[in-house]
Amino acid sequence: MKYMMLICIDEVERRQHVERRTSEEAAETRRQMGAWLADTDGRGVRLHGGELQPASSATTVRQRDGQLLVTDGPFAETKEQIAGYDVIECANLEEAIEVASRHPVAQWGSIEVRPFVDDQQAVPILRGS
Repeated sequence: MKYMMLICIDEVERRQHVERRTSEEAAETRRQMGAWLADTDGRGVRLHGGELQPASSATTVRQRDGQLLVTDGPFAETKEQIAGYDVIECANLEEAIEVASRHPVAQWGSIEVRPFVDDQQAVPILRGS
């Protein structure tokens, strides 16, 4: 099954976390992330993923009663925002949880794991250039 991992963080906490850490701690974070990527990519579990710009860069689009409503900022008024994502393919939810639990952000943020309705939705569409 294919799962979407939503990497969720409190952006204020993230900023404070980044500002407080030493250069050695920053290097360790990069090492942990590199190790997680190498492991999941090496196992063929991680199909694709990426880090997103801060929620302040979001634009929310709605259609209501035939009117286009465009709003700066995220849709959700929550403390935690989506900071990135990974699409993974695992045998079952237990394996997906295991993969998510080892993501470095799980130590101070949260990882939401959701199965796709249809596995084909998880496949990137390749467009000709």
